[in-house]
Amino acid sequence: MRPSVVGQMGHLSWQMVDASRRIAVVSRLASHPMGVTCAASHRNAIPREFSRRPRARPARARGRAPGWRSGGHAGEGLEVALGVDETAGVAALKTSRVRGERHSVPTRPCDARGVSSTAAVVLTVLCTVVCASPAAADDDLRGWGYLVAKLEADGVPAAEVVVSFADPRVPRFDGLYFSLAPREPASLYRALLRPASVAQARRCRHRWTDALADAERRYGVPASVVAAILHVESGCGHYTGRSLLLPGLARLAMANEPANVDANVDRLAGDDPAVALQVRARARYLEDTFYPEARALFTVAARLHVDPLDLRGSESGAFGYPQFLPTSFLRFGVDADGDGRVSLYDMPDAAASCAHFLASHGWHPGLTVAQRRRVIWQYNRSDAYIDAVLTIARRIDTPESAPTALVHRSVKRHVVAARRPAHRALHHTRHRAPTPPAAEHR
Repeated sequence: MRPSVVGQMGHLSWQMVDASRRIAVVSRLASHPMGVTCAASHRNAIPREFSRRPRARPARARGRAPGWRSGGHAGEGLEVALGVDETAGVAALKTSRVRGERHSVPTRPCDARGVSSTAAVVLTVLCTVVCASPAAADDDLRGWGYLVAKLEADGVPAAEVVVSFADPRVPRFDGLYFSLAPREPASLYRALLRPASVAQARRCRHRWTDALADAERRYGVPASVVAAILHVESGCGHYTGRSLLLPGLARLAMANEPANVDANVDRLAGDDPAVALQVRARARYLEDTFYPEARALFTVAARLHVDPLDLRGSESGAFGYPQFLPTSFLRFGVDADGDGRVSLYDMPDAAASCAHFLASHGWHPGLTVAQRRRVIWQYNRSDAYIDAVLTIARRIDTPESAPTALVHRSVKRHVVAARRPAHRALHHTRHRAPTPPAAEHR
């Protein structure tokens, strides 16, 4: 492990940053009003599920987009469901930001022990500037000042927050457009209901029979329902997302930032005061839903001993096979395999955690269809999503008839072979999305 240099106020888990980022981060901290202590250390090893980037989704599986963005939470994790206009939001919102309150705190001496001689010299100079110059840092936080101030006020270590949002991998916040009454179209899940997709869900159910059966015994949630959710969310663990979690959650948590609210009021309400009230209520809802997730992400990172920016998943902040948001991971994560840690990238833990979520929201044997729908609504507040999950679960429990299956596979092989050159016909299986070993997700 290479040594890293970070600012720290009080206790801060050491972060690993590369040499080019190191000086830039400390320089940004020099303008932060909190003042910092500088030190160096080695970071703990990163669990493999976060140190390894998940495999890219193959082009033919693009219809599985809903599984990247939704699930495992009580709020709306799907950007489509949120009504978020990514393109317009980034390009159009160029308004000024409201500055957060400045804080005056005592500074501490700097310690550069353990750093190389060159880094120590640079560090000493920068630390001197930091300790002597508690200037306002809102401009240097690139639009994130509103959220940074809230996180600091809620007890997240100040320097950890500043280092994270000063990182060049976190883009500048230049606005978030949202709609008042977003809905998911049923067509979003249509590809998941095709025979080939349902066959994949059945294979998921059969491959992980023991883990799913154990989850059913513990929590009373049918294995077919858990398998259906995992299939919709991540293709049974094949597509967990490659996006950094922090930027996606942070953008949604910034919905109620004053300048952002004003921009959305101007866009949606104009001079209509009633609509303006709805816009402001929607902004508060998004903040109330996703600010706790952004805050919980730092807790998850600390629990897993990783940098917050090492956590990857969907664009909306969900991760793992069941696509949990951070608060769901903290509340419902289960160490089902008894290895001493909760990993949503291990099927026993993922299946048990998913079942635990549903059981905690009222699932028990004997529910009517309407009651099942109400429980799954807590997982993803979308009628189209619920329809897809229950339909796939029902089809998993109704095995495909043998003659139909044989005819379907025979016709498929014939068509595929006919479309390929003769010398390649024998290798058609190499174009299928490979099933990676479980170790790749750990």
